[in-house]
Amino acid sequence: MWAGRFSKEIASDVNDFNSSISFDSRMYRQDIAGSIAHATMLGEQGIIDPSESDVIIAGLNGILEDMDSGSLKIDPSAEDIHMFIEAELTKRIGDAGKRLHTARSRNDQVALDLKLYLKDETRDIFAKVRELVVTVTDIAKQHLDTVMPGYTHMQRAQPITFAHHLMAYAQMFTRDMSRLADCYRRMDVMPLGSCALAGTTYPLNRRRTAELLGFSDITLNSLDGVSDRDYAIELCSALSMLMMHLSRFSEEIILWCSWEFKFIELDDAYSTGSSIMPQKKNPDITELIRGKTARVYGDLQTLLTMMKGLPLAYNKDMQEDKEAVFDAVDTVKMCIKTFIPMIKTMTVNKENMRLAAAKGFINATDCADYLVRKGMPFRTAYKLTGTLVALCIEKNTTLEQLPIEEYKKLSELFDNDIYDAISLDHCVMERNVEGGPAPEAVKAQIAELERRMAGIAL
Repeated sequence: MWAGRFSKEIASDVNDFNSSISFDSRMYRQDIAGSIAHATMLGEQGIIDPSESDVIIAGLNGILEDMDSGSLKIDPSAEDIHMFIEAELTKRIGDAGKRLHTARSRNDQVALDLKLYLKDETRDIFAKVRELVVTVTDIAKQHLDTVMPGYTHMQRAQPITFAHHLMAYAQMFTRDMSRLADCYRRMDVMPLGSCALAGTTYPLNRRRTAELLGFSDITLNSLDGVSDRDYAIELCSALSMLMMHLSRFSEEIILWCSWEFKFIELDDAYSTGSSIMPQKKNPDITELIRGKTARVYGDLQTLLTMMKGLPLAYNKDMQEDKEAVFDAVDTVKMCIKTFIPMIKTMTVNKENMRLAAAKGFINATDCADYLVRKGMPFRTAYKLTGTLVALCIEKNTTLEQLPIEEYKKLSELFDNDIYDAISLDHCVMERNVEGGPAPEAVKAQIAELERRMAGIAL
């Protein structure tokens, strides 16, 4: 490619070190699409003869067809996918192929291909996250009345419903959709025409190229156009947060699957056994998601560190962007693809959830609120209820089973209606504040989330 300037061929080991064909070959469709749009614009602007533009486009379409079918194999000795396709085009159509690179540099070509590729992948991931939200919401609708303990510090705290717990994750994943949509908008800006760093003297119509490629705008500074990787970093950041949410959900599933909880059971198709312990049923998928979260975090850190000291404009360091962002994209897609059917097929043990909620004095706050409604200051009621809990522990009983006489010893405000006030169903039903766990409040939350989700689009 640069034989005119150099008097000898590059050393083979340097060529191998410099090559990116092993990982950027996945962008061949985007590279061809960008070249077709570029050739179209060149012909329309009279920068190259329109007849040669037509020949180039036909040649590129033929290459795309052959690569899609597998009849054209990628040459692993090529430096990158861009040079492979250009060399193949010239081999097929002759000198006309050499005109394709007019008014274009590999710098803006690479930036274009990566943006096109990540736009495609962002759309795909966005659709998968939407499916995940729908799946979680559908399960929640089935468990509006399934009482379970809510936790703080991993200690039983207050009664909620399984639907309410699931919808917390639906909210997280909906925010992930919103972040992906925001990232996509900033990604949807076309860099082609920036050339190496300073644009070109040819009369390009960059907005026509952007129109042909489906971009909403063009980059407004040629230096920034070729050296910007914010969109890749931002995507990795959004994917890292998505993985964090998947990892937190996975951790709870791991706990819920244990014999100590037994709140859910995963389907056999989404569990594994032990090589030595025949009784084991392991939630390996969720454990792997936890582990792979660290991997995506690493990809984000790679991009941030790679870019932090680079002067304008393009530097070869930036070749390292692709493996990191490709890995993050692949990992997230694999995790979501497996996670959705796993939770769709899990069995929910409602009875165990309710039994767990019946223990641990998670209705203690409701006991205190009972006294507050009868006129006692909250801090006084809080202390008195704590005394009742200590008494129950001493007598190995619960607030529901403690005789009314014991209640009255501490306060004459107690009456037989205390047992209704501290029943689990009552405790949950009374928490009907907007955003609360009462079935009607969760129904309203689901409806509002579905309304908002419908308004998030790429």
